[in-house]
Amino acid sequence: MQIKTPAQVKQEFINSGIPVSNWATKNGFVPQEVYKVLNGQAKGNFGRAHEIAVALGLKKETKVTV
Repeated sequence: MQIKTPAQVKQEFINSGIPVSNWATKNGFVPQEVYKVLNGQAKGNFGRAHEIAVALGLKKETKVTV
């Protein structure tokens, strides 16, 4: 899977005609959290923001063993 930029993800939403809020709800995320990740307010390094970034294709999913 190729890593995307936030601009690419936003354009995909525009091209597909799917509102970000619908995608968020369908995937079990709060729409405001998804907007924060897409707009750079949440970096997506940890927790829920990271899960959103991975689901959007902004980051690779990694398995960490501690």
